[in-house]
Parts: sequence; C-alpha cells; structure tokens
Amino acid sequence: MHSLRSKLLVLGLAFVVILAGCGDKTNSQAKDDGNSGNESSGDKGTIEMAQINWAENIAVTNMWKVILEDKGYDVNLNMLDMGVIMQGLADGDLDINLEVWLPVQDQVYLEEYKDEVTFAEEPWYDNAKVGLVVPTYLEDINSIDDLNENKEMFDGEITGFDAGAGTMEVTKDELIPEYDLDYELLPSSEPAMISEIDRAINNEEPIVSPLWSPHRVFAQYDLKFLEDPKNVYGETEKIYHATRQGFDEDFPEVSQWMENWKMDDEAIGELMTYVNDAEEPIDGAEKWVEENEDLIDEWLTD
Repeated sequence: MHSLRSKLLVLGLAFVVILAGCGDKTNSQAKDDGNSGNESSGDKGTIEMAQINWAENIAVTNMWKVILEDKGYDVNLNMLDMGVIMQGLADGDLDINLEVWLPVQDQVYLEEYKDEVTFAEEPWYDNAKVGLVVPTYLEDINSIDDLNENKEMFDGEITGFDAGAGTMEVTKDELIPEYDLDYELLPSSEPAMISEIDRAINNEEPIVSPLWSPHRVFAQYDLKFLEDPKNVYGETEKIYHATRQGFDEDFPEVSQWMENWKMDDEAIGELMTYVNDAEEPIDGAEKWVEENEDLIDEWLTD
C-alpha cells in the first residue's frame, strides 16, 4: 500500500509539472480571449477543466465540454486526482473543478485553499450521500459498528478508490480511528474498486467499500449504506464547483452559467447512464445535451 501511495504522489507531481509548463500559455490565452465572452461566435478562449476518474465527474465534465464548445470555447479535460487539482487551481494552471463535496468530504481542501481558490457559494447538487456500503445479502452487517466483530469475513480490508479523494481521507483519518476499526483501507481507483465490487457480488462474497450517491453502481448492484451512528461521514452532502482566482473576470459568461447550474437526481442519473452506455463519454454527453435543451437554457442566462 505504501508503494502505491508513493507512485500516486510521483504521478501527481508529474502532472503538476506538466501543467505548470503549459499554464502560462494557457492562462494568457484565456485572459486575452476571455474578454470576448459576450461574442456570439468565434474563439472565446481555452478553459482548462479538471476531471476526476469518478462516474459522475466523467459525466458532468463531458457535459460541460459539449455545452461550452457549442458556445465557442475550447475545453481541455485534465484527468488528475483531487489533491493535484486543488493545487493546480491555486497555482492558476487549472481553471475549474466541477466537484467539491461539502461540508465533510472535501472540508480539508476548503480549509487549505480557501484563500487561494474561489469556492462556489451555492451547490449544483444538494442531495449527495457518502458512506461505507456492503452488498444487501450481508443481512447481519448493517452498521459500521458491526465491522470489527466480522473482521475475518472482510479479511480486515476496506476496498477503496483514489488515495487523494476527500472520502478516502475521511475514512482513513477520521472514520477508522473513531470506530477503532482494525481494518486496512486499500487505495486503488474508482474503476478498480467497482470491478472488485462486481467480482465479489458475482461470487456472493463479502466486501465493504466507501461509496457515494449519485452513482450508477446503485442501479447495477444491490448495495446498502451502513449506518454511521457517530455521523463521521455527515448527513447530506452538497456538491459545489471551484475555480482559480480571476476566472470570473476572464470568463464572466461561463462564471455566471456555473452559478446557474443545478441538477436533481433524475437529471444526473440520466446523464450518468447516457455517458456510461455510450462508446465514448462525449457521445453520451452530446445525446443528453440534445435532449435537455430547455434545462440547459435555464443555466445559460445572464
């Protein structure tokens, strides 16, 4: 596990170096072209958008790429982990991150970067949930309190995803100590974690993982959130966007659209399904955008 963390850190630093190398050019272009944000046609500048390898993030980043490029902007998607993304926003190498979970999961990033990054005041999604999940066929496992007495069943392992994710940090630094869990949290990636859940369920084996809703996995498998009597993960989470400082001046039109952006369970669920079912994520996003013009028009107002 320590070796994997080291590799992730090295990879993250490499991404920062790459972004830093092109950041001056990108942001100067954004500043030069962003002032033409009210033009109806032509190149309006390039937006460096963060992307995280999570199902809902893949969906909304591709959705906004389609919307913004239809309006004359160029959008580059940068696949990074959360820690690198927040540093990239602080350094000005990235323009926008569409996913910050508050008040609990990404609180550590809010505290660290509140003076260097602009966090949205209003969420675009306000009905999110985070917790440990197990398959529903584990009828006797219903609370986090049940885990220690069933340590052998789970081999003392919590199957996780990206090491830098806020939920992983909360699980490692707060949940495990608070419940005195004699478990090891295993980082990997979201796709790898979902593959492990799929394998376990197909063999009716036990597995416990940190997960969140909205997520398409709940439509694929019968999973249940474990009760969290100490409320470590919090109640309802809300999802916000964050931008580099000065983004609202360089891209005032886009900044306003982002403030107007709201999605409910039905909208985000359908978008995630379209993106997941398409051969390429952008194809699913294009289909969803075409079918939801009225909703999108509500966002694209001054």
